[in-house]
Amino acid sequence: MSHGATDNRTMQTIRAMARSGALPHALIISGSGDRLAAARYAAAAMQCRAEGDKPCCSCVQCRKVLQDIHPDVLWVEDTEHKELPVDTVRQLRSEMFIRPNDGGRKIAIFPNSLQLNDKNQNVLLKIVEEGPAYAAFIFCTENSGTLLPTVRSRCVELKLQQQGETQADMELIRAFAAPRGSVTRYCIALENKKLKREQLQQLLQNAWPVCVEALALKMGKQAVETSLAEGARLLAENRNICQLRQLAELVKQYALDCQYNVGVGHVLGALAAEWENTL
Repeated sequence: MSHGATDNRTMQTIRAMARSGALPHALIISGSGDRLAAARYAAAAMQCRAEGDKPCCSCVQCRKVLQDIHPDVLWVEDTEHKELPVDTVRQLRSEMFIRPNDGGRKIAIFPNSLQLNDKNQNVLLKIVEEGPAYAAFIFCTENSGTLLPTVRSRCVELKLQQQGETQADMELIRAFAAPRGSVTRYCIALENKKLKREQLQQLLQNAWPVCVEALALKMGKQAVETSLAEGARLLAENRNICQLRQLAELVKQYALDCQYNVGVGHVLGALAAEWENTL
């Protein structure tokens, strides 16, 4: 199947993560876009054998993933039941300990995470957290809140961008690139605007791939002209590799914290304090 339905921002994020070696083993693909296309694209990036950007979408590994015929990419669903039988999930858990026989990863894709009840998710939790190094998981869901907090905390969420949604706020990116004190001032201004928790989460989720792309640039990886490029270049010019790694982790972690009942002021204050301490 074609990967063309995947929104450009998600494709850029996946490529940036792969380029910097930051592609996580557990992903949540959320939002109302083509989640399955995004899942295929991410799985192809995990299996791709190309020397340059991943996924190349043309090597044997990529083609097998995109055509749904890769033996090490498992689509886990039950079209006859509302929920996955727990025996199916236990069997999958055992299967994930068998080394891949064709690709470099063994990937489980859940095209409809609503089929995973709490018991199923608890069965999966241990292997998602402490499974073999080659094991990977992709959970597709319109709303990541359908997954348990314990599962979400072990995943990186990619929220599909709908037409009209904004890209990363360049004012935030400039603050991260500016001298000490700039992020604190920016966060105080945001708090004064009475930003909602969902808005802050989206702001940080949009900023995260820019930070990852900046890290790739700083590490000398080949740059790609994308909507991330301006912010990534600005960060790469003003921050070192260690700072960019810390920044990507901070932005990812506080975007995740916004999924829980945490106050906006607390998130902004903690983010500013931790970032300022790295400078």
